[in-house]
Amino acid sequence: MRKSIISISFLIYIFCILPYSTSMAYEESQYDVVYKSEIYEVRHYKDRLVVEVVSRNDDSSFRKLFKYISGQNNKSQEIKMTVPVTQGEKDNGYYMQFYLPSKFTKENAPIPTNSDVKISTIEEGFFAVIEYSGRASDNNFFKHKEILNKKLLEDKVIIKGPPIRATYNGPFTLPMMRRNEAMFKVEWSK
Repeated sequence: MRKSIISISFLIYIFCILPYSTSMAYEESQYDVVYKSEIYEVRHYKDRLVVEVVSRNDDSSFRKLFKYISGQNNKSQEIKMTVPVTQGEKDNGYYMQFYLPSKFTKENAPIPTNSDVKISTIEEGFFAVIEYSGRASDNNFFKHKEILNKKLLEDKVIIKGPPIRATYNGPFTLPMMRRNEAMFKVEWSK
């Protein structure tokens, strides 16, 4: 009986607690919450440095970005993973972005050796964000993006760009423990 309790406790730790706590160990983009409603919050982010891939086929984007942080750069330097990973539409294609740790600037960030991987700056601004759990599927994202879009229209908040998908957890995190977000860049002066 005692062995089965220990076994169950170990499984709960491995499949529920560890994946959640692991995602929290990654550096996250810093922001200030300037407004909070029942549905969404508005955050102010300062300039952030990202590596990104823009393509028509986003299946290879993650692999290219992962290779960059794994040392496929001019310094052969491994770079710690950060959260979130963001995706959206850009230049008649789709982008995926990894945020670089805050210690990097455009001047000291390793230069990608793959020409598809670019370093760029996301300029400071306000973003309306709705958080949700579950899988980071298209259906789940579109559902929450529409909820956020509708509420922003009701609240007369001006949307300044296309929707952004942000994911915080790896594929082995249980769906109910995952943190996902849909966001829009917005005009904010309240």
